[in-house]
Amino acid sequence: MDKVRVRFAPSPTGPLHLGGVRTALYDYLFAKNQGGEFVLRIEDTDTARYVEGAEEYIEEALEWCGIIADESPKKGGKFAPYRQSERRDIYDRYTEQILKTDYAYIAFDTAEELDAIRAEYEARGDVFSYDNKTRNKLRNSLTLSEKEVQQLLDEKTPYVVRFRMPVDRTLNLEDIIRGKFSVNTNTLDDKVLVKNDGMPTYHFANIIDDHEMEISHVIRGEEWLPSLGLHTLLYEAMNWQAPQFAHLSLILKPEGKGKLSKRDGDKFGFPVFPLNFTDPATGNVSKGYRESGYLPEAFINMVALLGWSPADDKEILSLDEMAKEFDLNKVHKAGARFSKEKAEWFNHQYMQQKPDGDLLQILKSSDLNLTLPDDKLLKVIQLMKERATFPKDIYENGKFFFEAPVSYDEKAAKKAWNEETSGILQELARQLETVEFSAENLKQAIHDFAENKGLGMGKVMMPLRLSLVGELKGPDVPDIMELLGKEETTARINNAVNNFK
Repeated sequence: MDKVRVRFAPSPTGPLHLGGVRTALYDYLFAKNQGGEFVLRIEDTDTARYVEGAEEYIEEALEWCGIIADESPKKGGKFAPYRQSERRDIYDRYTEQILKTDYAYIAFDTAEELDAIRAEYEARGDVFSYDNKTRNKLRNSLTLSEKEVQQLLDEKTPYVVRFRMPVDRTLNLEDIIRGKFSVNTNTLDDKVLVKNDGMPTYHFANIIDDHEMEISHVIRGEEWLPSLGLHTLLYEAMNWQAPQFAHLSLILKPEGKGKLSKRDGDKFGFPVFPLNFTDPATGNVSKGYRESGYLPEAFINMVALLGWSPADDKEILSLDEMAKEFDLNKVHKAGARFSKEKAEWFNHQYMQQKPDGDLLQILKSSDLNLTLPDDKLLKVIQLMKERATFPKDIYENGKFFFEAPVSYDEKAAKKAWNEETSGILQELARQLETVEFSAENLKQAIHDFAENKGLGMGKVMMPLRLSLVGELKGPDVPDIMELLGKEETTARINNAVNNFK
């Protein structure tokens, strides 16, 4: 395998988790760094757990992240089909092939029979495993005669195909991230390769597909590390060259212990899925990063650094920059702790970089009550962007641009307003009638007014800000006044004066 080819192979059993996004991203970055190809394959052999709409969700999520596959069910490619449920004839052919070797056998044990055996073991305080110690006592093609096996097959007796794990072999394994280690086959059981409905399990289907699709590197989560021995032996059984493996560490809870889960997101108030996901069974909606106001560039930058460090400890990188730097050998062995605060920090950084026109379009596509024309919305964005973590913050923190205050912060009023304030603001309002409403002119006019009246600027600016905003917050007062315009500014001053009479 000279050309680098990697695959992301999710199961459509629910929404794409943060960990799945990171796996897809590292696959993508490695492929682009090596001038290779990134394949999206849907592993839908688990029909019992299949969730309607999950495949479409996965594709949409990856596209939103900018992780675009070179080959996929939607795009096609020379190794199509890319959906396992459409590859049954391929699997059947290889099932016949492995059954001709000493690495596989047919097992006729029913679920009820195996449950009874497990119960017997549990009663003795033992744990049952279908392995080299027990398989010669069970109902399979290793213990039955050829005639008995053929009779059961002729009678359409349900069966599974199991892998015949070698006895007492030491497997010397290697992982790009974790290095070299060994496993003794006596610790491994005889996994089912083909279920009684004729469909292969993950173990068999994925090595067939990886071989057929010429996958050179398998990058996947550490939960599959215990299966590396089996998968290595499956390649041996089929007489195929195995790809190189890299197993990614877990994304950890914010407190650092245990795998990040949806419950953690619900508990601490952050999403664990890239997009909103509606459970078709319950109708419950799980919040996504997109709908929470995260920019895709910020989200993917944050995900990339959950387990990988670029050179010089850079933190802000585009997808292209990440691809140029990405190195599997620099992926961390230890788990990466998720931080809501860091995720928000990334989004704030990208918010500052985002062109105002792009933010305008994002705000206009939302369901916010934007009552200003585009030219004024752009000015609001310019004034509020620096303080914003999410696009909606521009509106939420600058709501006074869209609607006059109907109440005034009590603490602020005690600080800013006294018996002289109403008269000061009324006189200021009269003087402003002749001023051209630009921020620069207004700043000078207010300064001159305060100086002529012998007032400190706070005596004027604080109650003026309170009148316009309802609180003592927001950008520079002259900037607010320019955007509101003369008529609205005067009306808000008068409303405040009437309120504090």
